[in-house]
Amino acid sequence: MQAKASIKAFITGISGTALNADERAFIARERPWGFILFKRNIDTPGQVGSLIDDLKACAGRADTPVLIDQEGGRVQRLGPPHWPAYPPGALFGKLYDGAVAEGLKAARLSARLIAEDLRELGITVDCLPLADVPVAGADAVIGNRAYGTEPAKVAAIARAVTEGLEQGGILPVLKHIPGHGRATADSHLRLPTVDTPAGDLETTDFAAFRPLADLPMAMTAHVVFSALDPVHPATTSATIIERVIRGVIGFQGLLMSDDVSMNALSGSIAERTRAIFSAGCDMVLHCNGNLDEMREVAAETPELSGIALARAERALASRGAPQPFDRAAARAELDAMMMRAGTSGA
Repeated sequence: MQAKASIKAFITGISGTALNADERAFIARERPWGFILFKRNIDTPGQVGSLIDDLKACAGRADTPVLIDQEGGRVQRLGPPHWPAYPPGALFGKLYDGAVAEGLKAARLSARLIAEDLRELGITVDCLPLADVPVAGADAVIGNRAYGTEPAKVAAIARAVTEGLEQGGILPVLKHIPGHGRATADSHLRLPTVDTPAGDLETTDFAAFRPLADLPMAMTAHVVFSALDPVHPATTSATIIERVIRGVIGFQGLLMSDDVSMNALSGSIAERTRAIFSAGCDMVLHCNGNLDEMREVAAETPELSGIALARAERALASRGAPQPFDRAAARAELDAMMMRAGTSGA
């Protein structure tokens, strides 16, 4: 019996709307666990579907995860004219403040509609929901992507979003654990430091994630929490991963880094990759499609094994079949809710 080919513990982007020869060779040789798509990879539904088929064929696994950031608002990789616009998370919070049940229903409907769009293309994972809790004066990188400023409200809406995705057969990724809401800098550009006392973090930022600890996957925050680890951001902090993410929050699913190429992290791509695994992340995420960087990541990434493999297998096994759904009726209902909230839903 032929041995099953090993898989490496990283998720990679690619450069364009179709694979080139070098990318094909890279994928076949390095065997990434999954792929992530961005706007540069997206043109038409037919093109995206063909690209995903090609990615999975190159990987040699029909169940290879394909991820995307499809939140709504200013973070959605699929958009008009081929896909609908969806509202930002803050609008669910606005509806929730008027009527809790309506806010939760709108969040669930929006996620269910997104799931339908993704499933038709062969995308299986959405990097959603957010449980970040913003504060006054924080950088706008989270902004209206957040569901609110109260942990219980944020967690409730995030749970509704999760339900909508799962009902459509799409796996959720909880982000940005243990919280990006207080960051006063955009971690795409530089490293944010949060100086809030540990006790306050536990009752606010971390409290929004705790009710969601059962989700199958989560993405780290490139944020320093000086009260817990004054040197390392959560992504590369063994202290925060062990004591906070696995401990205080209780998350036991697959933990992936945010993008290893973001400027918040220091050192070479290879050094960052080693630091991420040393800290206790199960999976490294690399997004920009730069093949030289992809090779650095792959060279420092171990084969997926042990508890990380078990978490990955458990995450994929949790994906269910889509439930019956009337897309037109759901879209009409969501649009009506958004009109009541004072927006057209774009």
